[in-house]
Amino acid sequence: MAVSAAHCARRALRYRHQHRAGGLRSGRRAMGTAGLRSLRFDNLALRSLPVEPPREPGSRQVPAACFSRVRAAPVERPRLVAQSLPALRLLDLEPEGEPGWEQELAEYFSGNRQLAGSEPAAHCYCGHQFGSFAGQLGDGAALYLGEVLNSKGHRQSDGRKVLRSSIREFLCSEAMFHLGIPTTRGGTCVTSDTKVMRDVLYDGHPIYEKCTIVLRIAPTFLRFGSFEIFKPMDESTGRKGPSCGRNDIRVQMLDYVIGIFYPEIQSAHSQNTLQRNAAFFREITKRTARLVAEWQCVGFCHGVLNTDNMSIVGLTIDYGPFGFMDRFDPDYICNGSDNGGRYAYNRQPEICKWNLSKLAEALVPELPLEESQPIIEEEYNAEFEQHYQQKMRKKLGLLRHEKAEDEELVSELLHVLQIAGADFTNTFRLLSEIPIPGASTLFTLEEFLGKLIEQCATLEELKLASKPTMDPRLMSEMLDIICLDISDIMIMRYDV
Repeated sequence: MAVSAAHCARRALRYRHQHRAGGLRSGRRAMGTAGLRSLRFDNLALRSLPVEPPREPGSRQVPAACFSRVRAAPVERPRLVAQSLPALRLLDLEPEGEPGWEQELAEYFSGNRQLAGSEPAAHCYCGHQFGSFAGQLGDGAALYLGEVLNSKGHRQSDGRKVLRSSIREFLCSEAMFHLGIPTTRGGTCVTSDTKVMRDVLYDGHPIYEKCTIVLRIAPTFLRFGSFEIFKPMDESTGRKGPSCGRNDIRVQMLDYVIGIFYPEIQSAHSQNTLQRNAAFFREITKRTARLVAEWQCVGFCHGVLNTDNMSIVGLTIDYGPFGFMDRFDPDYICNGSDNGGRYAYNRQPEICKWNLSKLAEALVPELPLEESQPIIEEEYNAEFEQHYQQKMRKKLGLLRHEKAEDEELVSELLHVLQIAGADFTNTFRLLSEIPIPGASTLFTLEEFLGKLIEQCATLEELKLASKPTMDPRLMSEMLDIICLDISDIMIMRYDV
């Protein structure tokens, strides 16, 4: 899908660490009208990367550009559903309680009114989706509002979705942050009376739902797929990136990403571009490994780990059909359209590693594969295992000593959870209440074991979970094939 201005409705503000000479205004602004209108926009991405010349709204190929200027499509009667005050404080916004400030928030963060200094744009990127190169994608349903410089010198920056999915995204992004997992933030959730048709159950019976807008906040929304706009013709799909052959823009993008979001790497390797690019790739490899290790430790399944959903700074981005496991199942799939289980819970680490290999390909020739591939092999698995085991030790309360048998203990525990059909999160939560003589007397040992067993599945539930399942469409296709084969056999016998 090409970059589209016609359906943009999810807003985002970006933030990043910025070091400048001289002081910046201190203190937080009020959340009233004056506070919103005095946000200090400094849209460095649009000044640093190519922007498409002005065009009429619509889907199209966007060659030789990273952004297209667009206008937000207005919605009817926007109103605030939810807000995250800690996230909004990243913008130096604090609620005053003055009359009308919630409506101001809804008007501006729905895109119905444009903030002074905001420069709405759609980002052009590509991606490998379910293993195949999909060509140009981009912000068909999202909108970059700009970058805000707050009082601490940090830079804050963010389609048309419906209420149910928007509430899920808003709540999950904030939950992930408070779980200590790197993520975009959810600033506001604004719904409206504008309607769109959606097939909720994918059963051919669509219904009208309210358009809803989530304000996303992050240092940047650049992703692995941002570099895939330079990809040459793909042998399998016949598609190529819209900026294929434009290595000059790839250099610009690397300079921008490393200089702004990895300043310590830029400073350490300012005289050697190859070493700088290799150090950057090593760091994003480690960040990605640590990120997916965090997911595994809380039972989070992203659901759509395409390369265009992988953050270039190691954040959890693009909350779609995500899910948290209830009963522990390594093969857990949260995406109903993932028939092959490519993005199942237990495959997330290897998929993220595969996605890094696609990023490596997208950085050639500025970082040759003979430099990047060994980095993945040297760093990724080791970083993932170290971080995963460290987090799992904490979940089990093993804080004082690290022992060689800890890894086996974690593995055996997860095996028991699987065969018992135990609830992943509740079991670990309950383990924190295990009775320890002289230290914890909340339950007797017998009471604790009873509560632990309550978290396990019943025999009937285990039978149901173990029953083989097949997508109805695949079942229909298989039955058609079987019927054809039987017909062919009968014809052959008749001919004989």
